[in-house]
Amino acid sequence: MFDWIKISPAQYEIPKHGGMRVPGLVIANEELLREVQMSRALEQVVNVAHLPGIVGHSIAMPDIHWGYGFPIGGIAATDAKEGVISPGGVGYDINCGVRLALAPIPFASLSEQTKRELLEHLFRIIPSGVGHGQRDQIGLSEEDYRTIARKGSRWMVERGEGFAQDLEHTESLGCLSGADCEAVSSTAKQRGSKQLGSIGSGNHFVEIGAIDQIFSPKIAADWGVQEGLTYILIHTGSRGFGHQVCQDTLDLLIRNGFGKDLPDRQLVCAPIQSPEGQNYFRAMATAANFAFNNRQRILARVRDGFHAICGLSREEIRLLYDVCHNIAKFETHEVDGKKRELCVHRKGATRAFGSGAEELPPIFKKTGQPVLVPGDMGRASYLLVGQGNARTFCSACHGAGRAKSRVQAMKEWNKSDLRAVMKSQGVDVLASSMRTIAEEMPNAYKDVELVVQATQEAGLASIVARLKPHLVIKG
Repeated sequence: MFDWIKISPAQYEIPKHGGMRVPGLVIANEELLREVQMSRALEQVVNVAHLPGIVGHSIAMPDIHWGYGFPIGGIAATDAKEGVISPGGVGYDINCGVRLALAPIPFASLSEQTKRELLEHLFRIIPSGVGHGQRDQIGLSEEDYRTIARKGSRWMVERGEGFAQDLEHTESLGCLSGADCEAVSSTAKQRGSKQLGSIGSGNHFVEIGAIDQIFSPKIAADWGVQEGLTYILIHTGSRGFGHQVCQDTLDLLIRNGFGKDLPDRQLVCAPIQSPEGQNYFRAMATAANFAFNNRQRILARVRDGFHAICGLSREEIRLLYDVCHNIAKFETHEVDGKKRELCVHRKGATRAFGSGAEELPPIFKKTGQPVLVPGDMGRASYLLVGQGNARTFCSACHGAGRAKSRVQAMKEWNKSDLRAVMKSQGVDVLASSMRTIAEEMPNAYKDVELVVQATQEAGLASIVARLKPHLVIKG
């Protein structure tokens, strides 16, 4: 139990104590705050505040829950010259992220047979499940990995699996600079070799549904978002490739004695300017670019599916935006009235630049960038617009956030007809494993509406539209 002070709407500060170098900051409304108090995740917020070179606050988003070292929903910015970089501040699934695409047809216009055919077709052509990838695909070569590191998702577009405009609608244009596949182990490359274009397992998915309600008509109009329109939400990351990059780095840092003075060994980190810190960033950036390509290929398969089943041209499936939510990026932010280059760790958190941000393409520089918040497979997902909040280093929430562990969810649902339960809620779901559906049932998550309301109340991002899922592919 920690003391805190309300410093502004939906923002609570945990004062510095013990070895904390900065205060903690919790984004939550009163209802969510009660949930946070009952979890152990606040311990991790306090632990992260011990990192060398951390500035501002150790931050928790309203979807916070327990993670490896950092809480999921945690943000920490460290000085780029004197601070550290921590694999636990990025997570195992490097550049896990979400992309939202729009199809130019009302979802309600699709017949039940068409919906079913579309779901089954996409389930056949998009691999899902633990370890699954493209079985008939020739594995990635060393040259492929070098090109992925250098070009990011432009590599996939140049291969005919996307369009040039997709890159402008992807965070960082689909390419994190500084990537170097020479920093990546052969084991990681072997694990990722046939996994481009696959969902994986856990909470990853492809979700199709209808734009349910518009809350910001002007921004929705600027983005071409209309009530009733069909949307596609893709959530996945760097698969086994990124997982191995994280594990390799953790093993190296722990073996070499880094992070001994921190309150939790899982926070192990290296100075950014050290050889170990630089090597991790190069490997992490390579995995991030792998993830951009993964989501790009899945979108290409989605376009193939809508073309085959609904007769739409592939160009008509328009990518609105792709955001990362497990990443460390070098950005310039104002701290104590001075601009500083920082390494911003976002683990289960989304970049939420506001209007005028230099990195954004013209359409989003005018409005602020889209922030994508997937829900819990049953209730809703949300589209928001970033407000560029300086206190959170222009960051916002990334999802609903788990309320129950996977083990708890399994115990609750292991004897149920899960697909029938979801169907009764208007959601048709296909998965490689019924276990995955059980682990991901809606009540395993916080109420996403409370999460986005707290995010809006705190001034991090504003709600643009609510999205209602109807067809879901899980791992």
